[in-house]
Amino acid sequence: MATLHIEHPITDFATWKAAFDQFAGKRADAGVTEHRIHQPVDDPAYVVVQLDFPTVKQAQAFREFLETRVWATAANSPGLAGNPQARVLVTAA
Repeated sequence: MATLHIEHPITDFATWKAAFDQFAGKRADAGVTEHRIHQPVDDPAYVVVQLDFPTVKQAQAFREFLETRVWATAANSPGLAGNPQARVLVTAA
């Protein structure tokens, strides 16, 4: 299993979440098995998202999709207020 860990500032959660929800089909097609959305208790203008994939290759491919097709276009990423940081993680021993 691999996790795509993403974090970035947002303008407001409702706008960001509506955009996130619009990509549910793309996430499913890419192999996402679970997702989690977190916010810091002291910063409502920030989100941390974790997307689980069966393989590292799938997680890397979806990160590339986000970087080139979603985050690169303001119309595809309303609510995004800064540059996302995205890393593919695997469980360490």
